[in-house]
Parts: sequence; structure tokens; C-alpha cells
Amino acid sequence: MARRGDGIFLRGKTWWLDFQHRGTRHAVRLGRNISKSVARELATVQRGAILKGEAGIGPKPKPKDPTFEDAKAEFLKWIEANRKTGTLRGYRGFLKRLGGSFAGRRLSDIDPLSIERYKHARLNAGARIAANRELAILKSMFNRCRGLGLYEGTTPEIKLTREPKTRFRILDADEEARLLAAASEPVRTIIIVGLHTGLRIAAEALTLRKEDVDLNRGGLLTVQAAYAKNGKMRAVPLNRAVRAALAGMIERTPGPYVFAKPDGAPYRSIRSAFEAACEEAKLRGVTPHTLRHTFASRLAMAGVDPRTIQDLGGWSSLEMVQRYTHLSPSHRVEAVERLAENFTTGFTTPALRPSSERRASAV
Repeated sequence: MARRGDGIFLRGKTWWLDFQHRGTRHAVRLGRNISKSVARELATVQRGAILKGEAGIGPKPKPKDPTFEDAKAEFLKWIEANRKTGTLRGYRGFLKRLGGSFAGRRLSDIDPLSIERYKHARLNAGARIAANRELAILKSMFNRCRGLGLYEGTTPEIKLTREPKTRFRILDADEEARLLAAASEPVRTIIIVGLHTGLRIAAEALTLRKEDVDLNRGGLLTVQAAYAKNGKMRAVPLNRAVRAALAGMIERTPGPYVFAKPDGAPYRSIRSAFEAACEEAKLRGVTPHTLRHTFASRLAMAGVDPRTIQDLGGWSSLEMVQRYTHLSPSHRVEAVERLAENFTTGFTTPALRPSSERRASAV
């Protein structure tokens, strides 16, 4: 069992390598019933592996830790392949805002303190809701990079702020008339579609193709699954108001899209034209999504059950329908007034007689 100068020795019928490296002894089994020359070759390989750190000894490779820019690029590639086009546009905007503070850093350098400072800066700028969306996407980017094996660190703690519960804005009849009068085409027809079908304007209305609008057989509008937020195709019946508006638009518009530019290319957004119409109509707090709020609220006020509203609007849950189908103040007032109209005797206090008559009757 004597050790050779190269550190190999034979114990019974087994060759071993025995040597010290950085103050640590290493004994490695080379093999049984092998020749001395083979044992020497194996010992050279094993010793080299230990010296190079391939056996867990010596400097370890650095964990994967991409920069914010590299992580952002890979994250957006994943979003592009797995999410809808509208989602990709939104994420690009939020990540651009985040890059203003975190560009040039590695992900491991984005710690809870720097995130809190970012959050407070956004709160001071009056962007509470936007800050929550941005931080949620930042957290998603960390988790996705870890899942893809691009980042071997941990996701920092990210706490969102409490959002105020605000009441959804809906249009009354007068506001609707003013908005339609102020809007030019195709925005005017898009407004009618939003109010009478509940379509999400950017994702569902502006991507609508002529082949998805049936004006002849019962009047149905089909939202393809690729553009629906919940990923499910749905068919929405067309009432006479929206049917007439769509018929005129389809006849005038070139190309396959219902709402298209003169060259047939679809519109990507109507926000600027919509805001201009709202300003002319003197409407505040109104966005294209207000049309969807109004659609759902009017259905609820007409007595339509929540399940049907969910089906028509393509909401993922009844809880979402409850959020959208609040009643307008005027409708609530009208509902209470019906009590006085229909149950006057039961809920009205009789007029009091003069005090002199009450005293006489008491005697």
C-alpha cells in the first residue's frame, strides 16, 4: 500500500489517488483490477479535474445574472411568443418606464430598497395605479427569467400599493349624444360599436374583420379567440342601431378590416381622435373603455342577468361583471321614486290637521 511519488497506490486489487490540495486531502478511487499505467492515466485526469475546480474545489462559476436590458429583451421575446399583440405593446411601455431607473444594473442589484425608492417617486408623481402595473411586470420579468434559466438569483420582495376604489365612469343619454355629435368617422361608428356590443376597442374592435360581421343572418358579430382577452371566441348579437352603423362602414372601407385607413391598413389606436371628441363635447373622465362600462351598466339597468352580461362581454368571471355593472345615480333615484308612485298610501304620512281641530276632537 506504499504511495508512489505521483500519489497513486494499490490497496488490495484497487488503485487509489491520494494527494492534498489547498490544505485538503483528496482520496479518489481509480478502479479495480486495472494496470498501473491505466491507473496513472486516470489519476492524471482526476487530479486535473480537482485542480480546475471541476470537482467542486476551487473557484465556482459565477451565477447567471443578466443586466436589466438583457433580461428585458428576453422577457419581451417570451411575451411576443406567448401573449397577444396588445399585451406586448403595453409591456414595452411599462418596461421603458422601469428602464429609466434600473437600466445599467444587473438583476441582483435591483434590491427591495431601490424598488421602494422607485415606487415612492412614482407615487409622488401621482401615478399610483401605473406604479402598481410597472412593479407587477418587474416581478413577472424576474420570475420569467428564473424560469427560463437566465437568472440564478432570487426575486426581490415587491409590495404593491393599495389602489383607491374608484367608481366607473359611464355615459348618460345626453353625454352619448354630445360625444357622437362631436366625433367624426370612423370614431363615431367605433363609439356606437363600443356602446352596443361592449367590445374592447383596441384589442377587439380595431382588429375586427369584415368576415366576422354577419349582417344578413340574424346579425352576429364574432370576436375571434386570438383577440379576446380571455382567449375564448364569442358571438355578440347586433341590434338595429349598430347593424346600420356597421353596414355603412363596411361598404366604405377598403380591405379586409372593418375600421381601416384609406390604404386598407387597420387602425392601431383611436385615443387622440377620441380625446379630441371628448374635449369638444365637454366630457371629463371619459376613455374608450368607458364605452364598455356603459354597455354593461345599461344591460344591468335593463334587467339582464349577470351570466348573460358575462357571456356578451367576454368577462372571465362573474366577479368582474359585478365590478362593471354598477348602477348610475339617476337610475337609483328613479327606482326609489317608483315606491312613491306605486305605493303612495302605504308610504305617505297623512297631512296633519290644524292644532285647533286636533284639540277639539280630543275633547
